[in-house]
Amino acid sequence: MTDDAALTHAALTTTATGTPGAPLPDPEANRRQVLYWRLLARLFDHDEQPALETASLDVVEALGLPSALLDPQASVDAVVQRHPQLAEEFDSVMVPAEDTGRDRAAEVRRAALVSKVLLNTFATGRGEVTAGQLARWQSDTAWLERALGCRPGELRTNPLGPEVADIEADLVRRMRLREVLADNALAAQLTPSMSLIEQLLRDKDNLDGVALANAKRLIRRFVDEVAEVLRTQVAQASVGELDRSVPPKRTFRNLDLKRTVWKNLPNWDPEGERLYVDQLHYRHTARKTTPQDLIVVVDQSGSMVDSMVNCTILASIFAGLPRVRVHLVAYDTRALDLTPWVRDPFETLLRTKLGGGTDGTVAMNLVQPMITDPRNTVVVWISDFYESRCEPLFASMAAIHRSGAKFIPVGSVTSSGRAAVNPWFKDRFKDLGTPVISGHIRKLVRELKTFLA
Repeated sequence: MTDDAALTHAALTTTATGTPGAPLPDPEANRRQVLYWRLLARLFDHDEQPALETASLDVVEALGLPSALLDPQASVDAVVQRHPQLAEEFDSVMVPAEDTGRDRAAEVRRAALVSKVLLNTFATGRGEVTAGQLARWQSDTAWLERALGCRPGELRTNPLGPEVADIEADLVRRMRLREVLADNALAAQLTPSMSLIEQLLRDKDNLDGVALANAKRLIRRFVDEVAEVLRTQVAQASVGELDRSVPPKRTFRNLDLKRTVWKNLPNWDPEGERLYVDQLHYRHTARKTTPQDLIVVVDQSGSMVDSMVNCTILASIFAGLPRVRVHLVAYDTRALDLTPWVRDPFETLLRTKLGGGTDGTVAMNLVQPMITDPRNTVVVWISDFYESRCEPLFASMAAIHRSGAKFIPVGSVTSSGRAAVNPWFKDRFKDLGTPVISGHIRKLVRELKTFLA
């Protein structure tokens, strides 16, 4: 018996406990094992295992599924285009089903579909990557989201999110991005993502002509997509307390229908079953007009790219709210006041220069003169706080806190929620009563909405 034949025989005669030699009483469990063994083999060993491929092909054909499910070059889109009935099966295929009794045949079918989605996402091979391959991978990742029951883009908040982001970053690094950007047809295949935007921002000074135009188009598109998501989260933020000294405007939009009915209940006519309204009540909408200052300081060193992009967009959204004056400062070993462009995150990002060291004291020199009314000022400082001059920087931050301004140290404002914060600063911020916010950008949005309410 050849090695391949022996492996096939072992795959078909292994018990559920892993003991070779005894035939399985349940052939469906055996088939499912073959598919998952193939999945593991391809994830951890890029060389094809002929025996497992042959056995898996037999299983897939027995299920009436297309052999393209086993083709690593075939995208999920391509499979679904040829076999549209499978689209519904891919949806939520990885979501745990209710326990209604085991259907062994259905489990094998699910194993075949799950294997396809996972392999297309996580087995990305080696070597150079083309724009088409990156676009296909991004499309397959969207199918992984559907398989997990996630909404588009929600994978970034899923436990798998950081791993998927790392894979995408590796694919972007393996792509000859400058050559792709110089070709309109290839550039059109790119789907903007945080990893791609990071590379574009790092390389923008080396681009010109068609390549630079395509880079700007991708950055603009990504900024608009992220802004739409963040704008929804900020939409409920109110600015200033209601000013009840100002009479409410008597418009239909401000009519407080519930209060009007309640106050006029004594006028209810039980015989005629009518409510006679002699007084209308309106909601107060006028707010106190004290301007509030939001100062956003972002570490633009290489480790903070995600935060730089997200916070630049977030600052622009808050800058669009009434009576909020937003200042934006970016720094590494030099500081840059980006306030003049704060309403246009695209232009702001083009003026950043990612990388370099970190010295927050240079940013503090710009921030301190901006604080003119501490009681109505919030300073948001986004960094991993691995600073070159820790003691003087923290002393200045503590002084801002003691002045009455709200100081919010943020370890990350990322899509994935990952962060690594200098423990020296972390402990001192906690003692100061201003613990570091680390995690998803929604946390910062909640903090700012509380301050502006």
